[in-house]
Amino acid sequence: MRTRAAVLCAAAAVVAGSVTAVPARATAPASPEPSAPAAKAAWKKCGTREYPTLQCASLKVPLDHADPSGRQITLALSRVPHTARTSQGPLLVNPGGPGGSGLALAGFVASALPRSVAAQYDVIGFDPRGVGRSTPTLNCVPGHFASVRPDTVPATPALERANLKRARSFAAACGRKYADVLPYINTVSAARDMDSVRRALGAKKISYFGYSYGTYLGAVYARLYPQRVRRLVLDSIVDPTGVWYEDNLGQDYAFNDRHRALMAWIARYDATYRLGKDPAKIEAEWYAMRAALARKPAGGRVGAAELEDTFIPGGYYNGYWPYLAEALAAYVRHKDTGPLVKAYENFAAVAASGDNGYSVYTAVQCRDASWRRNWNRWNSDTWQVYAKAPFMAWNNTWYNAPCAFWPTGTLKPVNVANGKLPPTLLFQATDDAATPYPGGVTAHRLLAGSSLVVEEGGGNHGITLSGNACLDKYLFAYLADGKVPHGGSAVDAVCEKSPDPKPLTTKAASTSSRGSALHGLLGFRR
Repeated sequence: MRTRAAVLCAAAAVVAGSVTAVPARATAPASPEPSAPAAKAAWKKCGTREYPTLQCASLKVPLDHADPSGRQITLALSRVPHTARTSQGPLLVNPGGPGGSGLALAGFVASALPRSVAAQYDVIGFDPRGVGRSTPTLNCVPGHFASVRPDTVPATPALERANLKRARSFAAACGRKYADVLPYINTVSAARDMDSVRRALGAKKISYFGYSYGTYLGAVYARLYPQRVRRLVLDSIVDPTGVWYEDNLGQDYAFNDRHRALMAWIARYDATYRLGKDPAKIEAEWYAMRAALARKPAGGRVGAAELEDTFIPGGYYNGYWPYLAEALAAYVRHKDTGPLVKAYENFAAVAASGDNGYSVYTAVQCRDASWRRNWNRWNSDTWQVYAKAPFMAWNNTWYNAPCAFWPTGTLKPVNVANGKLPPTLLFQATDDAATPYPGGVTAHRLLAGSSLVVEEGGGNHGITLSGNACLDKYLFAYLADGKVPHGGSAVDAVCEKSPDPKPLTTKAASTSSRGSALHGLLGFRR
């Protein structure tokens, strides 16, 4: 479950010890009321060309919420204030990750909602602890993803050792640099921060709108503070019962399917790409390209690992398919690496913000739940997945492998089952790769009284405010007056999927501007 914090131009040896089993799901930790009121946020103008009404502030919160008078850290906040006479209060928004910055998302959500709806809310973005403009900001190993990395598939003992060394050294570096902070970088602490934001805003209740990992963060907040939830929207839903090892294995199969959907799309446009009409043969060409790049990286920058990084975003958002198809066609037909290198730079190259995002990603996921501590189990599980779903299996394993060596202890995942909430609204695409469909069904079952809206056949990750009018009408109605659909079955409403993109050479736009803007903010790797 992964995030790449990149700005998208198309718009980011064996461990000793026995296997540690994932523990039984814990009930929500107790949530005592703080002894002192939170300080009020002091808002200042920080508008941009895209979001001119944006305001910014910072808020001090305890590093350890069990010690509210102890060390304080700072959260960066953003706001688009309500303009209607009557306000429905704050709407906190989160793009996922963990490790994603939410400051710009407030501006996006406020601009994408109908004016009459946005006017009723103070739309609040925030950088969770450790992220972006919040302090301290984590960056365990600057340049960790600098190219060219070892091939992710450990076909030789040397490759396995090289990748293990990277994972172990990353975990060790985090432990050395942030030993005093890492125990408090986790989802429960971030949820408690959200309640500090609520108190700083002077609100009795908040509404919340989260994408991707943000759905788990929202569900955890709701379990800790059900009486503080006014409205709750979860889009592209993490399976809360698989946090996090099992969820990542499930991703591997779903991304393989989504990669094959890209191959089928390329086959449909043979007149443009000239790679043939057989998706299986096009897929074979992709793997041949991968093998060639493992021997000779394109432009000295794009090897096998970087190729995977470049195409993984296509599993999140099909608006990138035309660019990826052009890169593949240019390489296969003409051995032209230019479009591939450009796609890598746009979709996969990691800047400092990406290093920060990955540091927080690992800190949260490795702390949130128990992970296998015996590398042999990771190895066995990944080869088993790879036999059926090779596209992302090993890439995803190495992305998460620092958790096998993480220097802090682990917490128990929160049981998010909840029967104390007002009506909540869930959105899920059936072919979502990053958060596969069963996660949405599971969350729907656990959140009593929730309504599930499904995009049938949709494969994008983050589906509202992305151009699908059917989905958006349910979101708008809910935020306006709390209305949710009731279908009387496992699914409460079904929408047709958004149309697939067209090749760049046609008159039709390859991707909606709103969709590309949203997915640039959500990033990759959940």
